[in-house]
Amino acid sequence: MTVLAPPPRLGDHFGGRLGFLGLALAYALLVAACVVSLLAENELSLGRNPLANLVKTAGEFARPSFVDVWFGNPQLEYRSDDGNLLRVENRQEVERNHLAALAEATWTTIRIATLGSLLGAILALPLAVLTARNLSAPRPLAWLAKGLLDVTRSIHTLVFGLVLVGIVGLGPTAGILAIALHSLGSYGKLFAESIETLDMAAINAVRSVGAGPVQVFFNAIWPAVLPQFVSSHLYIWEFNIRDSTILGIIGAGGLGLLISEATSLFQWGRLSTVLLVVFLLVTTFDALSRRIRKALL
Repeated sequence: MTVLAPPPRLGDHFGGRLGFLGLALAYALLVAACVVSLLAENELSLGRNPLANLVKTAGEFARPSFVDVWFGNPQLEYRSDDGNLLRVENRQEVERNHLAALAEATWTTIRIATLGSLLGAILALPLAVLTARNLSAPRPLAWLAKGLLDVTRSIHTLVFGLVLVGIVGLGPTAGILAIALHSLGSYGKLFAESIETLDMAAINAVRSVGAGPVQVFFNAIWPAVLPQFVSSHLYIWEFNIRDSTILGIIGAGGLGLLISEATSLFQWGRLSTVLLVVFLLVTTFDALSRRIRKALL
C-alpha cells in the first residue's frame, strides 16, 4: 500500500522565503541607515584632491626603496628652503642598513607567530577536550571552558597586545602572549569540532577495559584526531604570520614597527618594500602549509 505524504502547508512553502526576504529587508535598512547617517555627519568626504593624492602615492609605491641599494644616489644632498646644505647622504648605504633591519624584523615576526601559535595550541587542547560534547565532561567545567574560549576568540590580537605591553613591557614577549591568547579560542573551537567527529565506538571500547580519562585520550582520541589537529595548527599559524606583522605598531616588535615608522613619515617607498616582504612571507608559508596539509590527507 502506497502512503502519500501530506501536502505542504502554505506557511511551510512561504515561511523560508518570506523569512529570507525579511532579513534582506532588515539588512538593506541597516545599510541605508549607515550611509544616511554618515552623509549627515559629512564623514564620507574624500578630502581635497583625492585623485592627485592617489596618483602621487601610487607613484611612490611603484618604486620600492630597496632599489636604492643599486640605483640610489651616493651623494644625495639635503638643503633648506634658502638653499643651504644641511647634510649629504649615501642612499645606497642607508638602504642596505634598512634592509638589514628589515631582515631582523622579519625574523622577529616569524618567532612571535611561531611561539604564540604553539603556546595557544597547547593551552587550547585541555579546554577542547572539556568542551567536546561527545566526551561528556562535567557540565560546569564544560561551560567554563567554552566561556573562556569564546572570550579569547572575541578579543582582537591588538587589544591583547595593548594590555600585555602595559604588563610585560615592550618587545616580542607581549606579541607572543597576544597571539597565544587570541589563538586559544580558535584552536579550542577547531580541536573540539575534530573530537566531536570521532567514532564513539572506539572510545567506548577503550573505556570498557577500565582505562582512565588520560588513557582514553592518548589511546583512542589522540591518534585519530592528530592529522586534523596538525592541519588546524598550520591554518592558524599561517593566519598568525599575517596577524603578527602589525603587532609592532603597538610596540611588540617585528615588521609592524617598520610599517608604523614608514606610514608616520609618509615614506611610501619603504612601506612598499616592507609590504613586499610581508607578501613573500605569507605566500611562502601558505604554499608550505598547503603542501603539508595535503600530505596529511
